[in-house]
Amino acid sequence: MPAFGSFALVVALALSAWNLLAGGVALRQLATGSRGAFAPERLAETARRAGMASFFAITCAAFALVWAAFTNDFRLIYIAEHSNRALPWAYKFAALWSGQEGSLLLWAWLLAGYGLVLRMRHKVDVKLTAYASTILAGIQVFFLLLVNVAATPFSLVPGGVIPADGNGLNPLLQYPEMVIHPPMLYLGYVGFSVPFAFALGALMMRYPGEKWIHITRRWTMVTWLFLTVGIFLGMHWAYNVLGWGGYWGWDPVENASLMPWLTGTAFLHSVMMQEKRGMMKSWNVWLIFSTFMLSILGTLLTRSGLVSSVHAFAQSSIGTWFWVFLVIVFAVCLFTYILNRDHLKTEHKLESLVSRESSFAFNNLVLLLACFTILWGTLFPILSEFVQGNKVTVSAPFYNRVAVPVGVFLLFLTGIGPLLAWRSTSMRSVRKNFIVPGIVALVIAIAVIPLGVHPWTIFTTDHEGAFYAWVTFALAAFVATAIFAEFFRGARVIQRHSGQNLLRSVVQLTRRNTRRYGGYIVHFGVVLIFIGISGQAFNRSVEATMNYKQSMNIGPYRIECMDYSQDTNANYDSTYAILNVFRGGHRVTQLDPAIRFYQASQQPETMVANHSTPLWDLYVVYAGTDTTTGQPIIKAFLNPLVMWIWIGLIVTIFGTGVALLPNLSAALAAQRSRVAVTAEHEPVAAGRTGD
Repeated sequence: MPAFGSFALVVALALSAWNLLAGGVALRQLATGSRGAFAPERLAETARRAGMASFFAITCAAFALVWAAFTNDFRLIYIAEHSNRALPWAYKFAALWSGQEGSLLLWAWLLAGYGLVLRMRHKVDVKLTAYASTILAGIQVFFLLLVNVAATPFSLVPGGVIPADGNGLNPLLQYPEMVIHPPMLYLGYVGFSVPFAFALGALMMRYPGEKWIHITRRWTMVTWLFLTVGIFLGMHWAYNVLGWGGYWGWDPVENASLMPWLTGTAFLHSVMMQEKRGMMKSWNVWLIFSTFMLSILGTLLTRSGLVSSVHAFAQSSIGTWFWVFLVIVFAVCLFTYILNRDHLKTEHKLESLVSRESSFAFNNLVLLLACFTILWGTLFPILSEFVQGNKVTVSAPFYNRVAVPVGVFLLFLTGIGPLLAWRSTSMRSVRKNFIVPGIVALVIAIAVIPLGVHPWTIFTTDHEGAFYAWVTFALAAFVATAIFAEFFRGARVIQRHSGQNLLRSVVQLTRRNTRRYGGYIVHFGVVLIFIGISGQAFNRSVEATMNYKQSMNIGPYRIECMDYSQDTNANYDSTYAILNVFRGGHRVTQLDPAIRFYQASQQPETMVANHSTPLWDLYVVYAGTDTTTGQPIIKAFLNPLVMWIWIGLIVTIFGTGVALLPNLSAALAAQRSRVAVTAEHEPVAAGRTGD
């Protein structure tokens, strides 16, 4: 299998190189009108087929590596370092991306998969797809060079001494979500290569109009969704495994995933201005260029060891390769833009600050401000070490100082955007659309004060989070009311004309403009996420040593220790506490926080126990043993509203799915077309039957 895997990677590199070379030559011939030994159309077709074949070659290599993990082939250094015999089968899949070499192979395989779909759909626009295919081949060649030269996953152990067992998978990865989270994140990172390739290709060929945006809109939305889900799965993993009571710590690798998400979100909003008004063409091109380059930077930070992170499971010295690649990509983008920038002239100008265009523009500026702040903070340790010789790390307060007010302002823009018209909005319309959401926001702002959400805490720096929570609750009410009002007004019109009930009218309204109303559902999901995050300002924690029948209190709960126990299997030993949780004298649940000690890696790992409700999470950690008394230490957190983060994610996924559906009119037109084609052929079939 090692020889088979290595051979498959060499074949994949050769196929991708031919895809790049032949595709580039064919496009050059078509652009200049010249003819070579082969017709450019035939040359382009061989390039397309080579790109498709590269997917199957890389699939063979990925299969060979996974097979080696399942068969405990410790001849491979990679398998010996990232797997072991007792590792459960599900986590043997995770070994594919747990190390440097495997994760780069995963990147190449996913890119080849995206490329396969793109090349199979080449008839959507043959020439533009040929440009995009060739650009994707260039990216593919880079990653295949890495896995063939700099970080091959099929290297054999030196000296031929095969270990009896491997070192095992990193304990942090031995959690069910980690079988899903990294691939989902990589689907997001890699997927942005496709809209990048289309944008660069469209600019190279001076593609007329905005058709490339229509072609790539679903690509971008699906990619954005994958990245969103990947980020939140990472948050959920950190919350349930790391045992510190939180889900986002501004870790460099967390930041690396958030930055392309921010610019990708900005792109999804600003392309509507280009589609509707022919505005922000240069801006949009650079947004998608930046999103792709930030995805590459995220991969660099995650897999090169440049930054110290609990999320960085693989480290090596391939950073130079990535920096060179980033420089090349930036140079190509800049050169192409300078050469063709006159093609990106704006057709219209911003006519009013009170318009939907201005809300999108502000949205973009705020998202980019957040992205720049995070980028600066993430790279500051690297820059400080380069300039001063010592690494200076930026902590969470730096990010919060910018991210929290920026997030609140974004929430405000999420609410006002749907209430504004294109070009200009009259003051009468503003008053009409804003009055009900404004009243609801004011009522909620007053109602939460008796619940302990005090706005005057802005004057006490230790508790300013409560002020932002108060603002968030008010704005969340404003945005939610505005969204529901949009659905209600449209549905009432349909109800008056059709006589059907309000719920069916809402469904029909949504089907008529899935992109618009799916977007509103996504915005409502974002509202729920903000509500969940705002609860962080009111987190509480308590820690105590607890023996049999001892108890401690936190909020409305009393936690009583019933026993401690141990368990052993081939993979790990575990020690866990058995805790009964009472509220108001009634037993609510039993929690079993544990510490696992993995045999192969000789590393411990915390397993959190969590009782989650819509109001709060009771989050309990077995924190170890007191060195002075020898008694177990239990730490409990009461984290309000966390459940709404995960509910908001589900709503966001649903809304994105709705936005990806075709409009009802388009679906009906397609159905009528199919019926017409069927009817056209039916008489012929009937005649033959009669014969």
